[in-house]
Amino acid sequence: MTTARSPDIAHHAALDARMTKAAREIRLLSLVSWPASEQQQFLADHAQGKAKLPAYAYPKHDFSAERVEFETIAAAADPAHPLGIYLIESAHSWSLAAELLENLGTPKVTELSIALFGKPDHTLPGGATMREAAGHFIGIANELDQELLDPSEQVEISATALRLQLQASLDDYFDARVITVELDPDLIAKAAAGATRIRLRSSAAFSDYDRHQLLQHEAFVHSLTALNGREQTVLPSMSLSSPRTTATQEGLATFAEQITGSIDIERMKRVSLRIEAVAMALDGADFLQVFQYFQDAGQIPTESFTSAQRVFRGVPTTGGCAFTKDTVYLRGLIGVHTFFRWALKQRKLRLCRMLFAGKMTLADVQRFEPLFDSGDLLPPRWLPEWVERANGLAGMLAFSLFANRIRLDQIMSAERVTDI
Repeated sequence: MTTARSPDIAHHAALDARMTKAAREIRLLSLVSWPASEQQQFLADHAQGKAKLPAYAYPKHDFSAERVEFETIAAAADPAHPLGIYLIESAHSWSLAAELLENLGTPKVTELSIALFGKPDHTLPGGATMREAAGHFIGIANELDQELLDPSEQVEISATALRLQLQASLDDYFDARVITVELDPDLIAKAAAGATRIRLRSSAAFSDYDRHQLLQHEAFVHSLTALNGREQTVLPSMSLSSPRTTATQEGLATFAEQITGSIDIERMKRVSLRIEAVAMALDGADFLQVFQYFQDAGQIPTESFTSAQRVFRGVPTTGGCAFTKDTVYLRGLIGVHTFFRWALKQRKLRLCRMLFAGKMTLADVQRFEPLFDSGDLLPPRWLPEWVERANGLAGMLAFSLFANRIRLDQIMSAERVTDI
């Protein structure tokens, strides 16, 4: 027997259905990316010592009808209702993304990208900027300089072998074929995830750390939140990757790597290098200079192109412009980690589980708590193991809460760490 929805819930559910339909074609990341042919041509020229700035000609897009629809939805939503706030903010985010896609290849994309994702000088809790945090991790990684790597961790895994390994792990998790792992020769990134498909770049080589990271980050966060979002009857848009949820999604995915021991210092270095590269591009560096920056940091030409391409997606490659999405990883990680600690302190760890019910922000999940209690929003059908094991999660967070009270500068001397 289906319980009748309240007029407020029904009204906002109808608006969300409209927003979900309008947002279907606003595929931001896929539409700003370059085809593999751009990489192949650049690397061929680079090998001959005559690399030049890429100048990809983006297709033209017209999302004016969708932007009008987003404005109409936002105007009809109740700004005092949790669902109304979600719809207003989401519609605004989708509208900005649509405008960005209509301006591909122009400096306007930088302005819209910053509005959606922020920029490297964003201040983190404690006063440091993201760029300063990135420099911290780059410095530590450079000091360690691979010394912590076990020889077994340096063994390359082919994309074909990794596909089989990931597919077996996912089939075992779902006890069925729910997510398919595929090889994609045209993918520039090493991997990309949707609700039911994970793609791996055919020519890429992976490490054992990559395998664990892809499973925890792509499959058990990005894919699971999309799948769980599809279960929502009131807010089906929770299955979509709205730009406003990017910081929380990437923060949650990176936190998953951290809490499962899947992240390594080199991964933190890669994330941090991208933040510094975005800052360089905004300060005037062109594609060739950013490409060289990644090479100087130890990346091979193929990965240096991939990294630089992320910075210049959708914008001119001549300098002064950037696609700033990569600035959200550290900000999101710190935000999610802080939220999990807050949830433990407030005895609201259940909200951490609810974050997997669909793609939402940290503010959304708090506002939605009464809707989860009433059953209007459904709890997640699938959860990663580290979230299901609440006792283990609580233990880690409890230790984190206490450890953060310890001031290293009070226990360090010039030569040694004193007994505590």
